Amino acid sequence: MEYLIDLGLFLAKTVVIVLAVGWIIATIAAQMQRPREHHRGQIQVTDLSRELEQTAEMMRSEIMEEKAFKKFLKARKGKRKSKNVLTKGQQRSADAEQDKEGSRGRVYVIRFRGGDEAEEVSHLREEITAILSVAEAGDEVVVSLESPGGVVHGYGHAASQLQRLKDAGLRLTATVDEVAASGGYMMACVADDIVAAPFAIVGSIGVVAEIPNFHRLLQKNDIDVEQHTAGEYKRTLTLLGRNTEKGRRKFMEELEEAHDLFKQWVKEHREHIDIDKVATGEYWYGRQAKALGLVDRLGTTDDVLFNFVRQERKVFEIRYEPPRQPGEHLGRLLHRSLAGALDDTLSRWLKRERYLR
Repeated sequence: MEYLIDLGLFLAKTVVIVLAVGWIIATIAAQMQRPREHHRGQIQVTDLSRELEQTAEMMRSEIMEEKAFKKFLKARKGKRKSKNVLTKGQQRSADAEQDKEGSRGRVYVIRFRGGDEAEEVSHLREEITAILSVAEAGDEVVVSLESPGGVVHGYGHAASQLQRLKDAGLRLTATVDEVAASGGYMMACVADDIVAAPFAIVGSIGVVAEIPNFHRLLQKNDIDVEQHTAGEYKRTLTLLGRNTEKGRRKFMEELEEAHDLFKQWVKEHREHIDIDKVATGEYWYGRQAKALGLVDRLGTTDDVLFNFVRQERKVFEIRYEPPRQPGEHLGRLLHRSLAGALDDTLSRWLKRERYLR
């Protein structure tokens, strides 16, 4: 009898679990089938200067004697109180002095982590728009860049987004902790000041494109492929047809044109460098890049932000969070599966995109 009771309980639990899983799957499926509504994401703002202050206070509480720590807190409280009781005239005088020293403006931080397709530019434009909506004279922007480069048009768009900050009169600092090569460097060179870690990879001012051709394989298996175009150079190289020397020459001309535009862009923003010497497609480590004029200083993003905080600047990190769709998490898990990875690799391999590499 006891066995039957246990078995009944087990079956009941199983039914409940199956029904719950089925309900979840049905809900996700129903939500994914609904027409997508356009919802804007949200801008997240983090006060980095406050976070650092809290960290410093925690460290002091641990390493200082209790009496000394209490004395420190009392002194800081008194300092804040004295600031709050300044007369209007004294406050204006203090503000003017701070403005003269250039230590008044806020500092906004954005982080760009770019892939081959530069899809992250959609987040970048939202973050830059948010900054421009509140920026005032004296404010600065720090963009932390990490990218090995990618498609020409994508990184051209990303660089143009950073140019919006410069056009608005904001000082822009680009920091490179690990890599800002090719398209990544196209973005970095927009900045007034480029700071790179000693072993960060910088440069790679070049363009590359590759395309497989299956013509001989198809010919060997008696498979014909027809391709019709209107326009002499509508298609220069092809995946499936026979490639000609004329098509190859035109394809190379297009690569050279893209490279020339890239070099011109870099030269416009960093007039002092020897563009012919650095635009060979090679990359350099931070210390070498500084000697070549590709970067201005050696350091890290942390160094730059910490110095701003020490100058009593308010530092805010701006991050765009896109809207989440129902079932999006499940979709990402499926996309990261082996089948999704293989499909993504093959599709990129077959594309004719020009890459800044």
